[in-house]
Amino acid sequence: MKIGAVLAVLSLVASTAMAQAESLKVAVTTSFHNSGLADVLLPEIQKDLGLTVQLLVVGTGQALRLGAAGDVDAILVHSKASEEKFIADGHGTHRREIMFNDFVIVGPSGDPALVSAAETADEALVAIAQTQSAFVSRGDDSGTHKKELALWAAAGVDAEARAAVWYKEAGAGMGAALNTASGLNAYIMSDRASWLKFGNKGDLALLYAGDPALFNQYAYLPVNPVTHPHVQAELAEKLEAWLISDRARALIDGYTLEGGRLFIFNAQKH
Repeated sequence: MKIGAVLAVLSLVASTAMAQAESLKVAVTTSFHNSGLADVLLPEIQKDLGLTVQLLVVGTGQALRLGAAGDVDAILVHSKASEEKFIADGHGTHRREIMFNDFVIVGPSGDPALVSAAETADEALVAIAQTQSAFVSRGDDSGTHKKELALWAAAGVDAEARAAVWYKEAGAGMGAALNTASGLNAYIMSDRASWLKFGNKGDLALLYAGDPALFNQYAYLPVNPVTHPHVQAELAEKLEAWLISDRARALIDGYTLEGGRLFIFNAQKH
């Protein structure tokens, strides 16, 4: 083999190795993925950084477990208390808030529980429980599920009260749970982005929103390289710098459906 050919092969091997190295595994929530925002961000990340981001789409609870096991390099989730515990337990280096939206209560357009008349999220959930109207829960230890359980608790509707035929656990991601609610014509709590993106609405309508208790913050947590030396810590840092940049702000704030913004960028540069 001629020297030039050898050098060409070596160059190809080196470039292939580099391409493989410039790849990051990130566990993200189903609500983030279902929103369609990943389809907007990932090509731009590839273009700007030469970085391929491989998404593992799971609920927040599973994403945190993947991070704790060192199976991913970073996570993007939405359950602050669980995220802070993840950091306190040494699984992540820090928590960086990136963007937010809100949760909404969706249900039959006829609204048998009169959820649309509620003044608070507590009142809306109590109305569903008292009328025993069908309600679909994610039931999957996701950030949305954790938030839903916290809201039921705040409304004084405990697990025993929900152990009834009207309360149905889907054990699935946001899209699948919305499909179940659509099929049953039931109430469900969804993040706003997933609801706007959802294409099988059937007779469902957005009935309640606006309570500050429905605030939904998304945060980025790099996995701790001290605990898991094999993780791509430098690439996770590189991605974080991009996620808090003006470039990311323009893409996140500019992503709209049905005339509404799905997420609002709120990352702070330190």
